[in-house]
Amino acid sequence: MTTTTSDPTPRQLCDFLAEYASCLFGSGATCIRLEKNVTRMAERAGMAVQLSILPRHIHVSVRDRAAGDCATQLVTTAERPVSFDINTRLSRLSWDYADGKIDFVGMMGRFREIVASPGSNPWAVLVLASLANAAFCRLFGGDFVAMAVVFVATLAGFSLKQTMAERHIDVRLIFVVCSFVSAVLAASDGLFSLGSTPDIALGTSILYLVPGIPFINSFSDMLDRHYICAFGRMMNAVVLTACLSIGLCCGMMLMKVGMF
Repeated sequence: MTTTTSDPTPRQLCDFLAEYASCLFGSGATCIRLEKNVTRMAERAGMAVQLSILPRHIHVSVRDRAAGDCATQLVTTAERPVSFDINTRLSRLSWDYADGKIDFVGMMGRFREIVASPGSNPWAVLVLASLANAAFCRLFGGDFVAMAVVFVATLAGFSLKQTMAERHIDVRLIFVVCSFVSAVLAASDGLFSLGSTPDIALGTSILYLVPGIPFINSFSDMLDRHYICAFGRMMNAVVLTACLSIGLCCGMMLMKVGMF
């Protein structure tokens, strides 16, 4: 165990915790995890911290219990892709600092490394997401032809999603376009009579776009009485679901696939 050799000032700790909280929240962490991690690090530094978490902003206030000095910071939540790997590594970082394994300077350095680290291999994510969606098709009763169609539809839609996200296109437009593309491709199962379960192929082709994490996080925040964040995340999930539905309906109309 490494002994801490540098103690931060309230201003230094406040600035770091604000940036840390913004990154953690943007990566898909719940409010309760954010509070516990930030409080853990503040207590290690001998300071008290107060957080005000909103859907688009986080207000951090740090007070030195001994000297009475205070510092506050207001930051905008980071626009980052959801990453369980980043969440896990940032949580481990808070424990390492709380346990005295690293000092404040070392913690800041490792934080920069985590934030700047490359994400998962996009090709691996693309293939695995397509396989997972094809497996969902089978789970819901689709035949092997439907699974193949769903795999191709997901492969095309998810690849387009990655490309549009890299160009920082609005996520709502991404959901509309990608669900439209996947629905059009999946409709080929019924249009050309390729298999016996075309409806299942069409219905499962857009499951990769369902915003499950925002829905789950909103429920978790509600249980922890973070009602504003819970409502914000729920509305974001509802809007994305509506965009997904718009693209699906447009694809069905274009391919003349009956909705009922």
